[in-house]
Amino acid sequence: MSARDAERPPLVMRCGAFGDMVLLTVLLEQLRARFKGRVDVIASGPWSEPLLSGHRAVGRMFILRSRRTPYWLSPGQQRLVGWLRARGAGPTWFCDRGEGRELLARGGIPADYICDSTQYPFLDGENFADRYLRLGALSPAAFTGLLPPPVAGVPRAAHLEVSDTARRELDAWLEGRGLAGRDYMVVHPGSRHVARRRLRSRSGASKYWPEERWAEVIRAVRARCPSQAIVFSGMGAEGSFIADVLRLARVTDVVNAANDLPVTRLLPLLERAKSLIAVDTGPAHAAAALGCPTVALFGHIDPWLYRPGGATTPAATLTGTVDGKPDILGIEAGRVIEAWRELTRTSPS
Repeated sequence: MSARDAERPPLVMRCGAFGDMVLLTVLLEQLRARFKGRVDVIASGPWSEPLLSGHRAVGRMFILRSRRTPYWLSPGQQRLVGWLRARGAGPTWFCDRGEGRELLARGGIPADYICDSTQYPFLDGENFADRYLRLGALSPAAFTGLLPPPVAGVPRAAHLEVSDTARRELDAWLEGRGLAGRDYMVVHPGSRHVARRRLRSRSGASKYWPEERWAEVIRAVRARCPSQAIVFSGMGAEGSFIADVLRLARVTDVVNAANDLPVTRLLPLLERAKSLIAVDTGPAHAAAALGCPTVALFGHIDPWLYRPGGATTPAATLTGTVDGKPDILGIEAGRVIEAWRELTRTSPS
Protein backbone atom coordinates (compact mmCIF):
# COMPACT_ATOMS: atom_id res chain seq x y z
CA MET A 1 0.00 0.00 0.00
CA SER A 2 1.21 3.50 -0.84
CA ALA A 3 0.46 6.67 1.07
CA ARG A 4 -1.27 7.90 -2.06
CA ASP A 5 -3.85 5.10 -1.75
CA ALA A 6 -4.94 6.40 1.66
CA GLU A 7 -5.39 9.88 0.22
CA ARG A 8 -7.79 8.83 -2.53
CA PRO A 9 -11.45 9.77 -2.11
CA PRO A 10 -13.49 7.04 -0.43
CA LEU A 11 -15.44 4.71 -2.69
CA VAL A 12 -18.85 3.20 -1.87
CA MET A 13 -20.52 0.38 -3.79
CA ARG A 14 -24.27 -0.06 -3.26
CA CYS A 15 -26.50 -1.43 -6.00
CA GLY A 16 -29.86 -1.01 -4.33
CA ALA A 17 -33.45 -0.05 -4.91
CA PHE A 18 -34.68 3.56 -4.74
CA GLY A 19 -35.24 3.54 -0.99
CA ASP A 20 -31.92 1.79 -0.36
CA MET A 21 -30.10 4.60 -2.14
CA VAL A 22 -31.94 7.24 -0.11
CA LEU A 23 -30.80 5.55 3.10
CA LEU A 24 -27.26 5.24 1.74
CA THR A 25 -26.89 9.02 1.93
CA VAL A 26 -26.43 8.63 5.71
CA LEU A 27 -23.18 6.78 5.03
CA LEU A 28 -22.18 9.19 2.28
CA GLU A 29 -22.68 12.16 4.62
CA GLN A 30 -20.63 10.46 7.32
CA LEU A 31 -17.76 9.83 4.90
CA ARG A 32 -18.05 13.35 3.49
CA ALA A 33 -17.71 14.83 6.98
CA ARG A 34 -14.87 12.48 7.89
CA PHE A 35 -12.80 12.89 4.73
CA LYS A 36 -13.81 16.50 4.09
CA GLY A 37 -14.60 15.76 0.49
CA ARG A 38 -16.88 13.92 -1.87
CA VAL A 39 -17.38 10.19 -2.14
CA ASP A 40 -17.24 8.20 -5.37
CA VAL A 41 -20.20 5.85 -5.80
CA ILE A 42 -20.91 2.67 -7.75
CA ALA A 43 -24.67 2.15 -8.04
CA SER A 44 -27.29 0.59 -10.26
CA GLY A 45 -30.80 1.33 -11.50
CA PRO A 46 -32.17 4.27 -13.48
CA TRP A 47 -33.06 6.09 -10.25
CA SER A 48 -29.57 6.36 -8.75
CA GLU A 49 -28.09 9.01 -11.02
CA PRO A 50 -31.03 11.50 -10.88
CA LEU A 51 -31.35 10.83 -7.16
CA LEU A 52 -27.69 11.37 -6.23
CA SER A 53 -26.16 13.36 -9.07
CA GLY A 54 -25.32 16.79 -7.71
CA HIS A 55 -25.56 15.63 -4.09
CA ARG A 56 -23.04 17.47 -1.94
CA ALA A 57 -21.51 14.19 -0.72
CA VAL A 58 -21.22 12.52 -4.12
CA GLY A 59 -18.26 12.80 -6.44
CA ARG A 60 -17.94 10.56 -9.48
CA MET A 61 -20.62 7.97 -10.13
CA PHE A 62 -20.57 4.76 -12.11
CA ILE A 63 -23.95 3.20 -12.92
CA LEU A 64 -23.70 -0.57 -13.33
CA ARG A 65 -26.58 -1.91 -15.41
CA SER A 66 -26.22 -5.59 -14.53
CA ARG A 67 -24.33 -7.59 -11.92
CA ARG A 68 -25.81 -10.99 -12.77
CA THR A 69 -24.61 -11.27 -16.36
CA PRO A 70 -21.38 -13.29 -16.63
CA TYR A 71 -18.43 -10.92 -16.64
CA TRP A 72 -17.18 -11.84 -20.11
CA LEU A 73 -20.64 -11.13 -21.53
CA SER A 74 -21.10 -7.80 -19.75
CA PRO A 75 -19.54 -4.69 -21.35
CA GLY A 76 -20.83 -2.68 -18.39
CA GLN A 77 -18.92 -4.75 -15.86
CA GLN A 78 -15.82 -4.57 -18.01
CA ARG A 79 -16.14 -0.78 -18.21
CA LEU A 80 -16.48 -0.63 -14.43
CA VAL A 81 -13.27 -2.63 -13.99
CA GLY A 82 -11.48 -0.25 -16.36
CA TRP A 83 -12.89 2.72 -14.46
CA LEU A 84 -11.67 1.29 -11.16
CA ARG A 85 -8.18 0.60 -12.48
CA ALA A 86 -7.89 4.12 -13.90
CA ARG A 87 -9.18 5.59 -10.63
CA GLY A 88 -6.76 3.67 -8.43
CA ALA A 89 -7.36 1.71 -5.25
CA GLY A 90 -8.25 3.44 -2.01
CA PRO A 91 -10.48 3.06 1.05
CA THR A 92 -13.66 1.32 -0.08
CA TRP A 93 -17.01 0.52 1.53
CA PHE A 94 -18.93 -2.41 0.05
CA CYS A 95 -22.61 -2.32 1.02
CA ASP A 96 -24.15 -5.17 -0.95
CA ARG A 97 -24.70 -8.81 -0.04
CA GLY A 98 -21.95 -10.38 -2.12
CA GLU A 99 -22.76 -9.78 -5.77
CA GLY A 100 -20.29 -7.33 -7.19
CA ARG A 101 -17.42 -7.66 -4.77
CA GLU A 102 -15.49 -9.70 -7.30
CA LEU A 103 -15.67 -6.67 -9.60
CA LEU A 104 -13.78 -4.64 -7.01
CA ALA A 105 -11.07 -7.32 -7.00
CA ARG A 106 -10.91 -7.29 -10.79
CA GLY A 107 -10.56 -3.54 -10.61
CA GLY A 108 -7.44 -3.81 -8.48
CA ILE A 109 -8.87 -3.13 -5.02
CA PRO A 110 -7.29 -5.53 -2.47
CA ALA A 111 -9.55 -7.25 0.06
CA ASP A 112 -7.96 -5.39 2.99
CA TYR A 113 -8.82 -2.06 1.35
CA ILE A 114 -12.52 -2.87 1.70
CA CYS A 115 -14.88 -2.37 4.62
CA ASP A 116 -17.48 -5.06 3.84
CA SER A 117 -20.85 -4.37 5.45
CA THR A 118 -21.70 -8.09 5.48
CA GLN A 119 -19.01 -8.58 8.13
CA TYR A 120 -20.81 -6.25 10.54
CA PRO A 121 -24.22 -7.60 11.62
CA PHE A 122 -26.87 -5.23 12.90
CA LEU A 123 -26.69 -4.46 16.62
CA ASP A 124 -29.78 -4.82 18.79
CA GLY A 125 -32.12 -1.88 18.20
CA GLU A 126 -30.06 -0.54 15.31
CA ASN A 127 -31.68 0.61 12.07
CA PHE A 128 -30.11 1.34 8.71
CA ALA A 129 -29.26 4.95 9.52
CA ASP A 130 -27.44 4.03 12.72
CA ARG A 131 -25.66 1.14 11.04
CA TYR A 132 -24.44 3.37 8.23
CA LEU A 133 -23.08 5.86 10.76
CA ARG A 134 -21.23 3.00 12.44
CA LEU A 135 -19.86 1.66 9.15
CA GLY A 136 -18.72 5.13 8.12
CA ALA A 137 -16.67 5.38 11.31
CA LEU A 138 -14.76 2.18 10.53
CA SER A 139 -11.56 1.85 8.48
CA PRO A 140 -10.55 -0.98 6.14
CA ALA A 141 -7.80 -3.11 7.69
CA ALA A 142 -5.04 -1.80 5.38
CA PHE A 143 -5.72 1.78 6.47
CA THR A 144 -5.82 1.32 10.24
CA GLY A 145 -4.51 4.51 11.83
CA LEU A 146 -4.03 6.22 8.47
CA LEU A 147 -7.47 7.69 7.80
CA PRO A 148 -9.18 10.72 9.37
CA PRO A 149 -11.03 9.96 12.60
CA PRO A 150 -14.84 9.62 12.69
CA VAL A 151 -16.88 12.80 13.02
CA ALA A 152 -19.54 13.06 15.71
CA GLY A 153 -22.93 14.67 15.16
CA VAL A 154 -23.72 13.47 11.63
CA PRO A 155 -27.55 13.26 11.43
CA ARG A 156 -29.29 9.92 11.81
CA ALA A 157 -31.38 10.74 8.76
CA ALA A 158 -30.93 10.67 5.02
CA HIS A 159 -30.20 13.86 3.15
CA LEU A 160 -31.42 14.64 -0.36
CA GLU A 161 -30.90 17.76 -2.40
CA VAL A 162 -33.21 19.40 -4.92
CA SER A 163 -31.80 21.72 -7.57
CA ASP A 164 -33.30 25.09 -8.43
CA THR A 165 -33.71 23.83 -11.98
CA ALA A 166 -35.85 20.93 -10.74
CA ARG A 167 -37.94 23.31 -8.66
CA ARG A 168 -38.57 25.57 -11.65
CA GLU A 169 -39.52 22.59 -13.80
CA LEU A 170 -41.93 21.47 -11.09
CA ASP A 171 -43.51 24.94 -11.09
CA ALA A 172 -44.29 24.53 -14.78
CA TRP A 173 -45.69 21.05 -14.22
CA LEU A 174 -47.89 22.22 -11.36
CA GLU A 175 -49.21 25.07 -13.46
CA GLY A 176 -50.06 22.66 -16.25
CA ARG A 177 -51.96 20.52 -13.74
CA GLY A 178 -53.86 23.46 -12.28
CA LEU A 179 -51.93 23.25 -9.01
CA ALA A 180 -49.78 26.40 -9.18
CA GLY A 181 -49.57 28.11 -5.79
CA ARG A 182 -51.74 25.49 -4.11
CA ASP A 183 -51.21 23.23 -1.12
CA TYR A 184 -51.27 19.52 -1.87
CA MET A 185 -50.48 16.17 -0.32
CA VAL A 186 -49.19 13.05 -2.09
CA VAL A 187 -50.48 9.48 -1.95
CA HIS A 188 -48.40 6.56 -3.22
CA PRO A 189 -50.58 3.44 -2.83
CA GLY A 190 -48.79 0.99 -5.13
CA SER A 191 -45.41 -0.61 -5.54
CA ARG A 192 -43.46 -2.42 -8.21
CA HIS A 193 -44.93 -5.64 -6.82
CA VAL A 194 -48.45 -4.43 -7.58
CA ALA A 195 -47.38 -3.09 -10.98
CA ARG A 196 -45.95 -6.46 -11.98
CA ARG A 197 -49.23 -8.28 -11.39
CA ARG A 198 -50.67 -6.95 -14.65
CA LEU A 199 -53.73 -9.15 -15.38
CA ARG A 200 -53.33 -11.21 -12.22
CA SER A 201 -55.15 -10.35 -9.01
CA ARG A 202 -53.40 -7.57 -7.10
CA SER A 203 -54.29 -9.20 -3.80
CA GLY A 204 -51.41 -11.63 -4.15
CA ALA A 205 -48.79 -8.89 -4.44
CA SER A 206 -46.38 -7.93 -1.71
CA LYS A 207 -47.23 -4.52 -0.19
CA TYR A 208 -50.77 -4.64 -1.59
CA TRP A 209 -53.26 -2.74 0.56
CA PRO A 210 -56.88 -2.96 -0.60
CA GLU A 211 -58.45 -0.31 -2.81
CA GLU A 212 -61.42 0.20 -0.49
CA ARG A 213 -59.14 1.00 2.46
CA TRP A 214 -57.21 3.52 0.38
CA ALA A 215 -60.56 5.03 -0.63
CA GLU A 216 -61.57 5.37 3.03
CA VAL A 217 -58.29 7.14 3.79
CA ILE A 218 -58.72 9.50 0.84
CA ARG A 219 -62.23 10.45 1.94
CA ALA A 220 -60.92 11.23 5.44
CA VAL A 221 -58.10 13.35 4.01
CA ARG A 222 -60.54 15.29 1.87
CA ALA A 223 -62.91 15.86 4.82
CA ARG A 224 -60.12 17.24 7.01
CA CYS A 225 -58.36 19.26 4.29
CA PRO A 226 -61.07 20.32 1.81
CA SER A 227 -58.89 22.93 0.08
CA GLN A 228 -55.84 20.72 -0.35
CA ALA A 229 -55.28 18.94 -3.65
CA ILE A 230 -54.35 15.25 -3.64
CA VAL A 231 -51.65 14.01 -6.03
CA PHE A 232 -51.26 10.27 -6.64
CA SER A 233 -47.79 9.10 -7.62
CA GLY A 234 -46.69 5.76 -9.01
CA MET A 235 -45.38 3.92 -12.04
CA GLY A 236 -47.41 3.79 -15.21
CA ALA A 237 -48.51 0.22 -14.50
CA GLU A 238 -50.04 1.41 -11.23
CA GLY A 239 -52.35 3.85 -13.01
CA SER A 240 -55.28 1.44 -13.14
CA PHE A 241 -54.87 0.63 -9.44
CA ILE A 242 -54.98 4.33 -8.62
CA ALA A 243 -58.00 4.80 -10.89
CA ASP A 244 -59.85 2.07 -8.99
CA VAL A 245 -59.06 3.75 -5.68
CA LEU A 246 -60.38 7.06 -6.99
CA ARG A 247 -63.53 5.42 -8.34
CA LEU A 248 -64.28 4.04 -4.88
CA ALA A 249 -63.30 7.23 -3.04
CA ARG A 250 -65.51 9.53 -5.13
CA VAL A 251 -63.60 12.71 -4.28
CA THR A 252 -62.67 15.68 -6.44
CA ASP A 253 -59.56 17.82 -6.84
CA VAL A 254 -57.32 14.79 -7.36
CA VAL A 255 -54.46 14.30 -9.84
CA ASN A 256 -53.47 10.82 -10.99
CA ALA A 257 -49.83 11.43 -11.90
CA ALA A 258 -48.84 7.80 -12.44
CA ASN A 259 -45.99 7.62 -14.95
CA ASP A 260 -45.63 11.41 -14.98
CA LEU A 261 -43.17 11.83 -12.11
CA PRO A 262 -39.56 11.06 -13.04
CA VAL A 263 -37.17 11.30 -10.10
CA THR A 264 -36.13 14.85 -10.99
CA ARG A 265 -39.79 15.93 -10.72
CA LEU A 266 -40.76 13.67 -7.85
CA LEU A 267 -38.16 15.09 -5.46
CA PRO A 268 -39.27 18.74 -5.62
CA LEU A 269 -42.90 17.56 -5.56
CA LEU A 270 -42.28 15.71 -2.28
CA GLU A 271 -40.17 18.56 -0.90
CA ARG A 272 -43.15 20.90 -1.25
CA ALA A 273 -45.92 18.47 -0.27
CA LYS A 274 -47.79 18.95 2.99
CA SER A 275 -47.71 15.21 3.68
CA LEU A 276 -47.38 11.77 2.12
CA ILE A 277 -49.21 8.51 2.74
CA ALA A 278 -47.61 5.48 1.09
CA VAL A 279 -46.70 1.86 1.35
CA ASP A 280 -43.08 1.11 2.16
CA THR A 281 -41.47 2.32 -1.07
CA GLY A 282 -38.68 4.55 -2.32
CA PRO A 283 -40.88 7.68 -2.50
CA ALA A 284 -41.70 7.26 1.20
CA HIS A 285 -37.97 7.31 2.01
CA ALA A 286 -37.41 10.31 -0.24
CA ALA A 287 -40.34 12.26 1.22
CA ALA A 288 -39.21 11.71 4.80
CA ALA A 289 -35.63 12.63 3.90
CA LEU A 290 -36.94 15.88 2.42
CA GLY A 291 -38.81 16.77 5.62
CA CYS A 292 -42.28 15.82 4.38
CA PRO A 293 -44.51 14.30 7.12
CA THR A 294 -44.79 10.68 5.99
CA VAL A 295 -47.07 7.81 6.97
CA ALA A 296 -45.72 4.49 5.68
CA LEU A 297 -47.50 1.13 5.69
CA PHE A 298 -45.25 -1.89 6.25
CA GLY A 299 -45.86 -5.58 5.72
CA HIS A 300 -43.35 -8.23 6.76
CA ILE A 301 -40.41 -5.79 6.78
CA ASP A 302 -39.32 -4.40 10.15
CA PRO A 303 -40.58 -0.77 10.19
CA TRP A 304 -37.82 0.36 12.56
CA LEU A 305 -35.03 -1.24 10.58
CA TYR A 306 -36.25 0.39 7.35
CA ARG A 307 -37.82 3.50 8.85
CA PRO A 308 -38.36 6.00 6.00
CA GLY A 309 -35.35 8.24 5.60
CA GLY A 310 -33.60 7.06 8.77
CA ALA A 311 -34.10 7.39 12.51
CA THR A 312 -35.09 11.03 12.99
CA THR A 313 -37.26 12.00 10.01
CA PRO A 314 -40.90 13.18 10.32
CA ALA A 315 -42.36 9.74 9.69
CA ALA A 316 -44.93 7.42 11.24
CA THR A 317 -44.72 3.71 10.47
CA LEU A 318 -47.55 1.20 10.72
CA THR A 319 -47.64 -2.56 10.53
CA GLY A 320 -50.23 -5.21 11.25
CA THR A 321 -50.57 -8.95 11.72
CA VAL A 322 -52.61 -11.68 10.09
CA ASP A 323 -52.67 -15.11 11.72
CA GLY A 324 -49.94 -13.97 14.08
CA LYS A 325 -47.54 -12.93 11.32
CA PRO A 326 -46.58 -9.40 10.17
CA ASP A 327 -48.82 -8.47 7.26
CA ILE A 328 -49.82 -5.16 5.70
CA LEU A 329 -53.39 -6.47 5.44
CA GLY A 330 -53.56 -6.32 9.22
CA ILE A 331 -53.54 -2.50 9.07
CA GLU A 332 -57.02 -0.99 9.26
CA ALA A 333 -57.83 2.27 7.50
CA GLY A 334 -58.68 3.95 10.79
CA ARG A 335 -55.12 3.49 12.04
CA VAL A 336 -53.71 5.15 8.93
CA ILE A 337 -56.13 8.05 9.22
CA GLU A 338 -55.30 8.56 12.89
CA ALA A 339 -51.55 8.40 12.28
CA TRP A 340 -51.84 10.95 9.46
CA ARG A 341 -53.98 13.28 11.60
CA GLU A 342 -51.50 13.08 14.46
CA LEU A 343 -48.52 13.72 12.18
CA THR A 344 -50.16 16.73 10.50
CA ARG A 345 -52.27 18.05 13.37
CA THR A 346 -50.54 21.45 13.43
CA SER A 347 -51.06 22.23 9.74
CA PRO A 348 -54.53 21.28 8.44
CA SER A 349 -55.90 23.23 5.51
